[in-house]
Amino acid sequence: MGSSGRRRTHSALPWVLLAGAPGVGTAIVLLWIADYGTAVRWSVTLGLAGAWIVLGLVLKTRLHRPLRIVANLLAAVRQGDYSVRARGAGTNNPLALTLHEVNALEELLRRERLDAAEASGSLQHVLDAVGMAVFAFDDEQRLHLVNRAGEHLIGLAERDATGQAAADIGLHETLTGRAPRTIERSDPTGVRRWQVRRSAIRLAGKRLTLVVLTDLSSALREEERETWRRLVRVLSHEINNSLTPIKSIVASIRALLRRDPLPADWSSDVERGLEIVSGRAEGLERFMSAYARLARLPPPNLVECDLADCIQRVAKLETRMTVAVQEGPGVSVRADPDQLEQALLNLVRNAADAALQTGGGVAVRWRTIDEHLEILVEDEGPGIAETDNLFVPFYSTKADGAGIGLVLARHIAESHDGALDLVNRSAVRGARASLRLPLTTHGS
Repeated sequence: MGSSGRRRTHSALPWVLLAGAPGVGTAIVLLWIADYGTAVRWSVTLGLAGAWIVLGLVLKTRLHRPLRIVANLLAAVRQGDYSVRARGAGTNNPLALTLHEVNALEELLRRERLDAAEASGSLQHVLDAVGMAVFAFDDEQRLHLVNRAGEHLIGLAERDATGQAAADIGLHETLTGRAPRTIERSDPTGVRRWQVRRSAIRLAGKRLTLVVLTDLSSALREEERETWRRLVRVLSHEINNSLTPIKSIVASIRALLRRDPLPADWSSDVERGLEIVSGRAEGLERFMSAYARLARLPPPNLVECDLADCIQRVAKLETRMTVAVQEGPGVSVRADPDQLEQALLNLVRNAADAALQTGGGVAVRWRTIDEHLEILVEDEGPGIAETDNLFVPFYSTKADGAGIGLVLARHIAESHDGALDLVNRSAVRGARASLRLPLTTHGS
């Protein structure tokens, strides 16, 4: 830059001299056509020429030195050096004001760089403090940033991992496929399950893909233990409800048969007792069959399903009352037709059971929200009295209820990456079941 800058500085002198040439030339011409002596003419001519050259040099120095300083300052800024300052800055003339503004710009950029460095350091501290593994990859799928949990996951320090391809550190699958989702990874402690989430960010002017991995294994193990505890409580309750009366009746029959002589109606008493024992045994068998049905639900066989046809078929299966179907947008979903109909049938029958208590009706409608489909089953029954145990297996407030209808429906919804909720309606009496599923195709 120095040599080219010098060439530009020296080449400006002829232009400065040329600017004064008309005035100097006019003065010399007038001098020589006037009636002056030769000595005077040459003396004045040489004086004018010398003054012209000196003035040009002075103007060049006064104009180009500040501009050269500005150029050097801007070059330093471009190279990231904000420590250089210009002398002679002020507000008394335009050039001094220019130097003052350039100095102020450098100070502003210096502070912003310090703030950015502090923010980057704070961000790294925050990332290191969270328990989730955080990675940032560039467009070429090379690692740009990793926190402490991520270092532990891939077994590499940040300085060794930065710049490596995602495939080389075993994270290629986190950048492909849908998100959020759950994946499995092996480590020295065994196979662990991780939830993958992705988002796009910009950091230091670069577009990056942020990948967050959350360890689900500990939470899932605790949830599994809690599920087993609830299941054992339910099984113990149901089995004891059957075994206690059976034990009591068997003891009564044994005592009756030991009496001598036997009562006249002993055979009818024994028969009634055996009928009770048989009824309780059949009830226990139905309970265990219902549990086996819930536990053996197969994975869904996903195909394209026309939602309107599916809902119409389910509505016709409820023969105790007419189920109103309110037409919604034409959509199709990827679902297991049998499982989806089973879930909807459970919801419709549950709604019909409630509506029959009050003489109300049942309506089914659907709508799309963002990228999801929501199916609503609404009844005009008495509403939900106790919401805490809605989805507890084998819990039922009905005399002949098995307590698996809503549980099975939620299981089916979640196996389709959806969700099921049941709440009381706010404006009118009754309850509303909301089944949400991922939307695949929007119709007209």
